[in-house]
Amino acid sequence: MDLPDPTCGNVNTSMPQRQSLGVFPSLLPHVHAAESSPLPTLIGKPEFPDTGWERIKDIFDTSDGQRFSEEVKYLVKSGISAALVGMVYGGVPAARHARQRFIQLSQAEVYTSRVEAVRSAHNAAIRGFLRYGVRWSWRVAAFVTLFNTVSTGLCVYRDRNALSHYALAGAMTGGMFRMSLGPVGMLAGSVIGGVLGLPAGALIVGVQKLGGETLQEKRKRERRELHDLKIAEWTARLQLTDNVADEIGESEQDTAGDLKKIDEILNRPRNKPAAPEPSSQ
Repeated sequence: MDLPDPTCGNVNTSMPQRQSLGVFPSLLPHVHAAESSPLPTLIGKPEFPDTGWERIKDIFDTSDGQRFSEEVKYLVKSGISAALVGMVYGGVPAARHARQRFIQLSQAEVYTSRVEAVRSAHNAAIRGFLRYGVRWSWRVAAFVTLFNTVSTGLCVYRDRNALSHYALAGAMTGGMFRMSLGPVGMLAGSVIGGVLGLPAGALIVGVQKLGGETLQEKRKRERRELHDLKIAEWTARLQLTDNVADEIGESEQDTAGDLKKIDEILNRPRNKPAAPEPSSQ
């Protein structure tokens, strides 16, 4: 009985090429680096904020590890400073007046000691300081914060400093604070605020000029430096992506060559069965 050669596989020669290895090509990555397709958002080219609304949104942007912008810090610092100034401005005269009034109204009262009388006068002064100090504090802080918010927003939106921005901010702030007095009071507050906004704006710009550059110029310089840094980082990432794509393409070509060799080996004709040995009698 003839036995088939164990080294010869039962291969169907009519099988299509690469049919036996149809699983492997689906597991291999296919990279087409030459095709032009839009880049994903994560690696898209950074755009420089050119419009007014983009610049407004940019000062509140804290993504990518950025710190708060100079405009936001300026608004917070000016609001806190105005609150402290308002506290002192309204609290100190009120404390002095409350102490004197307490002394006048307590002439007929009898105290067991001088310390108790002095403590009572000091308590009256502290109550007056807190009462009127807090009242002046939040009003001055709200006025200054609103004025600086409007003026800074206009400067950022138009990308330049102008005294008209401060005049308009003063008019809006004065009108809002006199809104409870009706249209006439609102109009009068707007006129007074606009007139006082001009010297206030000149003073603010002059103080900033003493530091070498205005807040707007500093922000523009920092925004340009940050944009250049993002462009450099984006270019480096894009170059790295191209290198990885080239390496994957070369690896795919090598893999295709290996698959072709394997298919050629599998598609070779079967080995002929060995001839039977003559039996000896």
